[in-house]
Amino acid sequence: MVERSQHETWNITKETVSSEQGVVASHHYLASDVGAEVLGRGGNAVDAAVATSLAIGTVEPWMSGLGGGGFMMVYLASEDKTYAVDFGMVAPCDLNPDDYPLTGSNAADLFGWPEVLENRNLIGYPSIAVPGYVAGISTAAAKFGSLPWEDLITPAVEMAETGMISDWYATLMISTAAAQLKEFPESQKVYLPDGFPPVGEWGRPPPGIVLGKLAETYRRLRDSGPRDFYEGKLADSLVSDLKAGGSVLSKVDLAKYEAKVHPALEGKYKDVAISVAPGLTAGPTLLDTFQRLGDRAKGKTPDPATYQAYAESLSEAYQHRFDTMGDSNEATSPSCTTHISVADGEGNFVALTQTLLSLFGSKVMLPNSGVLMNNGIMWFDPRPGRPNSIQPGRKPLSNMCPTIFSHNGTRTALGASGGRRIMPAVFQLMSFLTDFGMDVGSAAAQPRIDVSGGDTLSLDSRLSPEIEKEISKKYSVERGHHGVYPSLYACPNLVSGAIGGGPVTGAAFIPSPWAKVSAPGWHG
Repeated sequence: MVERSQHETWNITKETVSSEQGVVASHHYLASDVGAEVLGRGGNAVDAAVATSLAIGTVEPWMSGLGGGGFMMVYLASEDKTYAVDFGMVAPCDLNPDDYPLTGSNAADLFGWPEVLENRNLIGYPSIAVPGYVAGISTAAAKFGSLPWEDLITPAVEMAETGMISDWYATLMISTAAAQLKEFPESQKVYLPDGFPPVGEWGRPPPGIVLGKLAETYRRLRDSGPRDFYEGKLADSLVSDLKAGGSVLSKVDLAKYEAKVHPALEGKYKDVAISVAPGLTAGPTLLDTFQRLGDRAKGKTPDPATYQAYAESLSEAYQHRFDTMGDSNEATSPSCTTHISVADGEGNFVALTQTLLSLFGSKVMLPNSGVLMNNGIMWFDPRPGRPNSIQPGRKPLSNMCPTIFSHNGTRTALGASGGRRIMPAVFQLMSFLTDFGMDVGSAAAQPRIDVSGGDTLSLDSRLSPEIEKEISKKYSVERGHHGVYPSLYACPNLVSGAIGGGPVTGAAFIPSPWAKVSAPGWHG
């Protein structure tokens, strides 16, 4: 067994929030408040999710934003049907796989890929894929929302104009990427003023950060519409900056990008009806994991046998994923995904996961737009001849797992950030809720394990020695504290409510100092 030295002496709790009008759970309190305000003035769950999504890119920019991509699950009560909005990133059409030669070493990235020369798939302009974010959320708003685009983006415009607050947590997150941010002039200018991460003075309010020209970009998206990002003056600006830095991403790549709306991939686990995103996501692997679990999760509370069953099911499902979908190796460094879960008072639910991939994505902020760009090329296996190898125009395999499911008269939307750790978290939370009858607050607080494809299983330090002993019979185990930083387990948000009406309840990721559930008129 590997012992972790990290230790924290506090006990962090976070209350759930319930409301008849709906709730919004996100990784930032200001963004959650934006979504709740939209619900309060008559917007539906999709309206609230889109407004929250746009806002969070101005206050948690290293996690997601205009330069990224994602997946959104939408349950429409009027149709009793769930849809998946796919706005994943795509490799540029002029990308040349030969530009990513292997060095023969292993890279220190999210997935433990073989190292590429100069880390071209991880950092900087060669790592940037075509961003789908703006297309995705605007498509969702147009197809499923009820409020005008201008109304949904205006709160984000105002927040971008104000700038983000750099409190201790922001200082911490910027510090983790400082060595790479300083390599790109605009990123250094914005996030490392005077050469260092911004730090507040003791006894005074924290400083603010103006995110370059991001406010101007948000205003243009409000006034000219979202397609300007792909075909208008904003697209020209993006491509100009990208070309200047050496990216092969072109106007053609942007102009032809469209988000896709599909029926959800449906699955069953006992009497649980599960809806996930189809295709190159963790959704199919989640369904596979439940099939492998079978009826082994039972009793009043999760016991050693339950966690052993979780470990076996996850390990087998990930091996199948690696063999058939191309993703492989062990997660080793932070991801920058964020997740939003929303339910409204009319029975509509949204699970939205969006990302730049790595923390601060490619580390490149474009100087003429303030857009922080993704490093989506890292999602590809850099080894040639594999199912997920780097190819021009191809979508890579992602780990996002936004999920909506119904069970025992309730419907729940959930998901998480955390790279490969996302699906194991969603899987266990669903089991806690369905197999053991936990409420959302108890499920969010229940300690978890992480099995996401590596040789070593991570065990929350709060789990009992008996659970560790049982799992250690078959797996190498390391104990880790589920704390603020580093984040050794995924960071989930979830909302749940009775099918047919009544209050909905949300729970936010507990260790985060920023994550929050908001509801109209609630000011916790």
